[in-house]
Amino acid sequence: MKVLLDIKDSKAVHLMEVLKGLSYVKATTISDEKALLMEGIKQAVDNLKQEREGKLKARPRELLNEL
Repeated sequence: MKVLLDIKDSKAVHLMEVLKGLSYVKATTISDEKALLMEGIKQAVDNLKQEREGKLKARPRELLNEL
């Protein structure tokens, strides 16, 4: 299981030490830019799933082709 946490910098150092001390946890730090990119991709995939289920109306393909 993968988990993405958003923690204040002042508290993150201590939590990372605890997590790295657990043999069954692999903890790595990512940049804010990478976190934003991951969140954007997740949102895009969620929107695509909702569009395919008919819960979200997509833009017409002709409009997208003009852009």
